[in-house]
Amino acid sequence: MARLPLIDPETTSGEIRASFDRMPVKLNIFRMMAHAEANMIPAMRLANSILHKQKLSAVNRELLILQAAQLEGGAYEWRQHVPIALGVGVTQAQIDAVERGEYDDAALNAAERALLRFGREVVEKVRVGDAAFATVREHFSDQEIVEAIVALGFYMMMARLTEATETDLDPAAGMAVFEGGKKQG
Repeated sequence: MARLPLIDPETTSGEIRASFDRMPVKLNIFRMMAHAEANMIPAMRLANSILHKQKLSAVNRELLILQAAQLEGGAYEWRQHVPIALGVGVTQAQIDAVERGEYDDAALNAAERALLRFGREVVEKVRVGDAAFATVREHFSDQEIVEAIVALGFYMMMARLTEATETDLDPAAGMAVFEGGKKQG
């Protein structure tokens, strides 16, 4: 059971209520985030921009989101993003490799391996080593590299939110939420 009560969407008003009204599924993560009234709408806009507006491919983005969830112990994010990852073309073998932290797995191509090694250093070390940075630059543009860092950071924050508050897991609704966000993009 969550350490803080989940906000009832029916008790909210203004932009937060409008945001809840647009959601196809009112996930517990959003009901927890609603406690931070001044931050919820900007966070939702950032999440939507990560999911729908980045140049970084959907497959690469989802690999990074799953990586952040795996490294941070974000069970909530993992549950919601596995269906999204599968829906945008990530294979089960790639998901399994990320879950095991095996970034040299044959299911991953050279660019994905470089991105995940880079991502691990962003999450675990913050300051990325020269070798990992040089390798990721062989495959990704400056824009994609910065977008990767933003995606990792956002999902690290969300994992901390759900884990620190012990937010109750919802059934996986990832693709419904993902598709709903596309319409707002």
